[in-house]
Amino acid sequence: MCIGVMGTALASPLYPLYQDRWDLNASHITQLYVAYMASGLTGLLFLGRLSDMKGFMPVLRTGLILVTSGVTLSAFAWDVGSFLFSRIMIGMASSMIVTSASIGLGQFNRGGDVQRAAATTSLMLAFGFGLGPVVGGLIAQWIPNPLFSSYIPSMILGVLAIYALFQIKPIASKQPVPQKNSWRTWMPRLTLPATHLRRPYLIGCLSACCAFAMFSLFASLAPSFMAQMVPWHGPATSGFSIGIILFLSSGFQLLIRRWPAKRSVIVGLLSFTLACIALLINLWASSSLLFIVCVLLTAFGHGLCMYGGMSIVQRVSPPHQRAGLTSTYLITGYLGAILPILGLGWLADHLGLDQGLMIFCSLVATAALTVAVIAYLTPVLHKPTSA
Repeated sequence: MCIGVMGTALASPLYPLYQDRWDLNASHITQLYVAYMASGLTGLLFLGRLSDMKGFMPVLRTGLILVTSGVTLSAFAWDVGSFLFSRIMIGMASSMIVTSASIGLGQFNRGGDVQRAAATTSLMLAFGFGLGPVVGGLIAQWIPNPLFSSYIPSMILGVLAIYALFQIKPIASKQPVPQKNSWRTWMPRLTLPATHLRRPYLIGCLSACCAFAMFSLFASLAPSFMAQMVPWHGPATSGFSIGIILFLSSGFQLLIRRWPAKRSVIVGLLSFTLACIALLINLWASSSLLFIVCVLLTAFGHGLCMYGGMSIVQRVSPPHQRAGLTSTYLITGYLGAILPILGLGWLADHLGLDQGLMIFCSLVATAALTVAVIAYLTPVLHKPTSA
């Protein structure tokens, strides 16, 4: 999972370099980012139940082959079209990797502890996503030919991971549920839990939506708006700012791993509200300290919302629906990454980046606060479903 998702966010600190090479503007950068997220969303819609049907290991192997191929194509990209195609490949692969690896971690979880399975999944995701931009940014800052050399670690690790997965013997236990292989099987379909579990499940999904939206702000346009907020510049700085959110998110998840899911979601959403307010203030203050506070609040909120949301998914998911419910959860998150960021890119081109950030932060803060209030008024989900 770590190596697979490492290549997905690797390009984020490199966007200014691509912007200079191909003379792109802010909306082009957000469109490249959204193309990757949209392909991941498509993969979740059409392939989200594949792990339930075929087993997680074949899907995970295929996803790793696809993401390594996409990273390799990114390293050799000769124009916007080839780079866009590589990002689409990576997005499709990321959806396969995240769902299949999540299922695998759940199956091998000892003792049926859903909290532990959720913590492991969200922790590995955050660490893997953070590793890409940090490594890529550091290499791009100081190694020649950064738009090629930045991808080398991910390519090497991808090949090693593929080799390692094919050395594992077939898993004999917990076979996938047999299903008829017809065209209806592949049609997009959202999976929902039992009626009495839908409200907490949807709260978990909306929390992930807010988390994806806040992280995508940094992953797509951080190099652009950081130029006026902090005195440090370059791929290493932007890559570190993106990666540190996810590394801190991982650390916060370890610290609060025994928190109830409801508390995690509420506190995480309130942190996003405060982070948006801090970012709005810093449009005028241009304070490095306030920017660091914003990053810390975003990381804290991201860790708590992803952990709380995944805990809810684990609790409401019977074995035969686990891949479908995980996919629907991630689809909601991907929509949070796609629609607001696409709108922000359009606003940045037509009204200016500052005005776009003001509107974006105001909407996200309002949405996060609203979901937090709904979560507070929702009864606690005491017991997981049978697993």
